[in-house]
Amino acid sequence: MKTVKLGQSALEVTPVCLGTMTFGEQVGEDDAHAILSHSLARGVNFIDTAEMYAVPARAETCGATETIIGNWFAKTPGARRKTVLATKVAGPSRGMPWVRAGSGMTAADIIASCEGSLRRLQTDVIDLYQIHWPERHVPAFGITYFDPAKDKPQTSLHEQLEALGRLVKAGKVRAIGLSNETPYGVHEFVRLAEQHGLPRVATVQNVYCLISRGVDNALDETLYRLGVSLLAYSPLGFGLLTGKYDACGIDPAAGGADWGPGAPRDGRIARFESVRKQRWGRPEALAAARRYNQLARDNGLTPAQMALAFCYTRWSVASTIIGVTSLAQLDEDLDAYGTTLSASVLAEIDRIRWELRDPAN
Repeated sequence: MKTVKLGQSALEVTPVCLGTMTFGEQVGEDDAHAILSHSLARGVNFIDTAEMYAVPARAETCGATETIIGNWFAKTPGARRKTVLATKVAGPSRGMPWVRAGSGMTAADIIASCEGSLRRLQTDVIDLYQIHWPERHVPAFGITYFDPAKDKPQTSLHEQLEALGRLVKAGKVRAIGLSNETPYGVHEFVRLAEQHGLPRVATVQNVYCLISRGVDNALDETLYRLGVSLLAYSPLGFGLLTGKYDACGIDPAAGGADWGPGAPRDGRIARFESVRKQRWGRPEALAAARRYNQLARDNGLTPAQMALAFCYTRWSVASTIIGVTSLAQLDEDLDAYGTTLSASVLAEIDRIRWELRDPAN
């Protein structure tokens, strides 16, 4: 598998990244270590995690994923040297006081979080350190509109960037990135970096999949013109784009989709009520996913193949983050790399989007 450069940094990563948010919740430590080792053996050199993982977030599992990865590094000779490691500092609480108290994210918070991640990951340096979500109010995680009345930031972007700069200067972080960001945020971080001689963001990690293509509404141009790389997460729409939920009923009048008998019990949406309450649980998201899944089948592809190929081949995506719970899922996702979509399939994808828009934005 080839490698790509992240932004203007020195980091070279594979165009497929192993996401790990299931480790410590749906995936136990032994199975997680097997997935990590198999991913590395198959040529993937890029791992993404976060201090707040596992997901869905709970106080009992906060930090568990980083700990599992750190234990894998400790017992697997050469693994850390062969891996580009990305993790994230959580933004303000968002109802998770065990992650961060209060509604802010100060420079001291960023420094303390990095030190904690370094300990759990059993490493001296984090290759890519990202702000998981902004402190300020932004239309993300299913929020449709920016609301000035809800915008009460406490820490300036300059202060946050200076803290990240101190970590880079200390050799604890090699490059920095953002996540769940907007065009404004990316432009402002780059402007401040250039104005004050601080580290320049290399990446933005945002949701990007067939049922959530908000990136294509101007953020793609921002990233292109500023030389910042997109890391696409949830390419399979929390499982909706695998087809495994297609048998579920849709009854908006009754409150949405029916995640009962037709849903696989091990799937995140069926298993966790908190996920069903998010954008992925919308009946419109399931209805759109069904359309894309049928398009894949009509063209001799599995739904997962088509959804992954869409991200793998998109000009705007530097690396696609895949989240798996088994070795079989990992192989299926990696085997899809190299799949190309015909012009007619791509045209039909855009036609469906024109009709149904982005129901999981």
